[in-house]
Amino acid sequence: MSGLVVAPQVLAVEEGVKVLKQGGNAIDASVTAALVQGVIDPQMCGIGGFGVALIYEAKKKQVHCISFHARAGSKVAPDMWSDKVIREAPDGFGFFLKGAVNDVGAQSVGTPGTVAGLKQMLERFGSWSWSQVFQPAMKIAVEGFTVTAELARSWKARERFPERPSLLQRLQLSPEAHRIFLKPNGEPYEAGETLRNQDLARTLERLARHDWLEFYQGSIAAAIVTELEKHGGHITRNDLENYSVRWQIPTRTSYRGYEIVSVPLPAGGVTISQILRILEGFDLEEMEHNSPNYLFTVAQAFKAAFTDKVRYYGDPEFVDVNVELLLSDEHNQRWRRRIEKGEVLTVPRVGINEPHGTTHITVIDGEGNIVALTHTLGSSSGVIPRGTGFMLNNAMVGFNPLPGHPNSIAAGKARISSMSPTIVFKDGEPFLVLGAPGGARIISGIVQVLLNVLEFKMSPVEAVSAPRFDAQVCEIECQARIPIWVLEEVQRRGQLCVKFPQSYGGIALVQLAMKQGEKWVGASDPAGGGVAFSDC
Repeated sequence: MSGLVVAPQVLAVEEGVKVLKQGGNAIDASVTAALVQGVIDPQMCGIGGFGVALIYEAKKKQVHCISFHARAGSKVAPDMWSDKVIREAPDGFGFFLKGAVNDVGAQSVGTPGTVAGLKQMLERFGSWSWSQVFQPAMKIAVEGFTVTAELARSWKARERFPERPSLLQRLQLSPEAHRIFLKPNGEPYEAGETLRNQDLARTLERLARHDWLEFYQGSIAAAIVTELEKHGGHITRNDLENYSVRWQIPTRTSYRGYEIVSVPLPAGGVTISQILRILEGFDLEEMEHNSPNYLFTVAQAFKAAFTDKVRYYGDPEFVDVNVELLLSDEHNQRWRRRIEKGEVLTVPRVGINEPHGTTHITVIDGEGNIVALTHTLGSSSGVIPRGTGFMLNNAMVGFNPLPGHPNSIAAGKARISSMSPTIVFKDGEPFLVLGAPGGARIISGIVQVLLNVLEFKMSPVEAVSAPRFDAQVCEIECQARIPIWVLEEVQRRGQLCVKFPQSYGGIALVQLAMKQGEKWVGASDPAGGGVAFSDC
């Protein structure tokens, strides 16, 4: 059986395939590619970030989940931002605070987990050495990489609301970011130009030489703490030294005879599972794909599950979340009856907050081992510890800034996330592997692509290319390719619909691998510039 690598960055996929060709396994390839992603997509992911992964161990036919979420620093307080709230974001993505302190700068940073997570993955399941997996990323950082059209476009994009800093504004926040990622005249790099990061190359070399503890106990840790303490951050040296990953039990549910295995709280797999439990009671195939009835029904299922997410979800180490109840037939039958009656649901807009960042990579090797890894910087804090070349996350933006909620701030706590790498099993064998960047819209994107395959028998390329929609608060937001007459029919039922200006993108960038016979076939969302490559 041949291997496969799928991701939104072509260069990362190429480096992952090279590892497979050189005899590395899926874990070796995924860690190598993830480090490359951190170099070439510097505000979406990197060693200053966090993430979650599913690992399928083919010989034992077991799925493992490793969570390396960012944690709030020990200097935080639940009410520290209560007096800084300006308003809740109209699009439902959290709160705007005075000075955007939860979104950019030192106070927005959570204790990073990516380095610890990648190390644990490699140590437990990999065959390559820690030093080996760093070599491609180090080489690319030194020699430079060609700025892609997607990266250049992201630096020119404006945010929908003025209170939310753009990616370019985040680069302009610190002298380090300005020096590395902007030209001397302050302009961002254009597509086709070469960007080098010698500081990051040196940091990666130190990590490769001194092992992962250099990040949490050595010179890199010292640089992080110095930078954050200088500007009022919440992370201490003890927070870094005491950081640990979590090996968790995956979330499992069934849908039309398939087993859906995803990531548990505080990530997004429970929400995916609940949406599917609700939808299993409807004949979606009979409705036809993206018909008015389909749009209405699936959108209400989104809003039902997102409502429960807002009301109940939090870090399970801090909050008792009754997942069994939320996925129960009785609970979801109540939601189903409301949808069947034609009720237009509205999600309470408190605590839905995830920046539109993140990336994903899926790797399958010739032995059948699988890694589905989603990792992120959030949308990046703009903070680069002096001399290190890497940006830190803005994980704190994902917390509710008001105390008393399941997702409120607490020291050592991880905020809820929509990251949702997922594996679908058919007759006990892996059949689909899905994952995506896309902030809070990851869940909507993954569910629709999954339905495209399981309900409508689409091919991988068809499944990731079909028009998508989302419903985070009340209205249904659609890619422009969904016809206006469909939306008008939905609106006659009292459900407001709006179109995005773009035909592709805006609702996650789903990366899909699908088993066809003895072969894995992949597809990368065409809006993201990614690719799926086999190793043969």
